[in-house]
Amino acid sequence: MTPKTVGLTGGIGSGKTTVANFFKKLDIPVYIADVEAKALMNRSKVIKRKLIQLFGDQAYINNSLNKPFIASQIFSNKELLQKMNAIVHPKVARHFEKWVKKQTSKYVISEAAIIFENGSYKKYDYIITVVAPENVRIKRVIQRDDSSKEKVKAIMNNQWSDKQKIERSNFVITNTDLENTKLQVNKIHQELLKSTTNH
Repeated sequence: MTPKTVGLTGGIGSGKTTVANFFKKLDIPVYIADVEAKALMNRSKVIKRKLIQLFGDQAYINNSLNKPFIASQIFSNKELLQKMNAIVHPKVARHFEKWVKKQTSKYVISEAAIIFENGSYKKYDYIITVVAPENVRIKRVIQRDDSSKEKVKAIMNNQWSDKQKIERSNFVITNTDLENTKLQVNKIHQELLKSTTNH
């Protein structure tokens, strides 16, 4: 039996990774799309070639992805960001499908930032959205990435609002207090186990 797939998403600074780690502790396999995307950008010759066509030779330094350069290019250019995603995301999606087939749990989690924005949310059996108040999220990202408030706001503006995400989600986790978040994860875990057993 192939496991059910659960998309785990949330805006920047909402705490997706924290939530993903709680699921890991429950022995649920977690696929971190961002990590896999970066690995594929370094590994896949096809992606490399296309990204160099898109961004120019500076896209890679000594054969490895020039992350700061690419981040600066896509930061304020939505069109470039979409073009890059169109190159990388289909590959990540195929990689994820292969990965799912190797898992033996009842369900698996795929942690991805933009599953609504790129339309891939339709492919999951369930969606969990992590939310937190905007001021909390901004503070977290500034501390984590040594970023500025303007930068964080710009990224938020490229992402769907929590309201739009919640409307299309099966579960919502409010991540403001770690103990409470853990309880919410455990509750969803039980519900997912129940629903995957019933099918």
